Amino acid sequence: MKRITAWRRRPWAGYAVVLAALAAIGVVYAGFSPRSDRAEAQSSAQAAQDLKHGQELFNKNCASCHGLNAEGTKDAKGKPIAPSLIGVGAASVDFQVSTGRMPAMNPGAQVPRKEPIPDFNTSIKTDYEEPEKREAAEKQKAQAEKNLADLRAWIASLGGGPEVPPASAVDPDKGDVALGGKLFRTNCAQCHNFTGQGGALTGGKYAPPLSGDDVTPTQMYEAMVTGPQAMPVFNDTTLTPQDKQAIISYLVKTREEPNPGGNGLGRIGPVSEGLAGWLIGIGLLVLAAMWITAKKPKKLKKS
Repeated sequence: MKRITAWRRRPWAGYAVVLAALAAIGVVYAGFSPRSDRAEAQSSAQAAQDLKHGQELFNKNCASCHGLNAEGTKDAKGKPIAPSLIGVGAASVDFQVSTGRMPAMNPGAQVPRKEPIPDFNTSIKTDYEEPEKREAAEKQKAQAEKNLADLRAWIASLGGGPEVPPASAVDPDKGDVALGGKLFRTNCAQCHNFTGQGGALTGGKYAPPLSGDDVTPTQMYEAMVTGPQAMPVFNDTTLTPQDKQAIISYLVKTREEPNPGGNGLGRIGPVSEGLAGWLIGIGLLVLAAMWITAKKPKKLKKS
């Protein structure tokens, strides 16, 4: 003990302690730093590989119309054939591709919704009873999800734009249904009908129905922030994320509402109901009157 105390009193003891501490810190840092560096390098390499894969998918499925650099294309007269995708963002790509609107087969006044091509079809059936079919379907779905994610990432790398919303932002159970109904009737019902049944627009365009289960909450949110085709853009200054979630909640809850009269008649309100009542009710009355008058009374015999 005296020997240790004597050693600590020497002039160079403090320097020795500092050097030992620095050596210990260096050893600890050397033990952990290479792992983090390798992890970052692997992550960067994987991201670069995903972007390259996304570009390959774009060249295969989209470049013929949108150009090799997504700059858009025009015909000989300078009329746009396909718009530029620079700055449209990941949300626009996810909406257009997941709904099957892109790649477009027959461009026209409005590109209709259809089943996505196999490379991007993330809604394929996977609940097969046979293990082989189920495994193959799950593998195909996982690859389609990765393809769509890589394509989104490559387009987003060209220049910003709205991102795909997180699951918490589109959860219909967390939205205000009453507020959503008010906002939908104010901003959307003019085109989509107040229950989301859709409707005709000018120039051969139309507002698609939102009442089907194939229209997901994520796609609704993406449509509001990107404004596809004839639809306006509802950015966060026009409709806040909470407002968008409320509209989604209203539309999802409306699907679950039963039709008290039996047949919803398109759920377009008293117009269709009154027309059906008039045609069917008055028609039945006319037929009944014709049936009654067709039976002539027998002539009474003269006594």
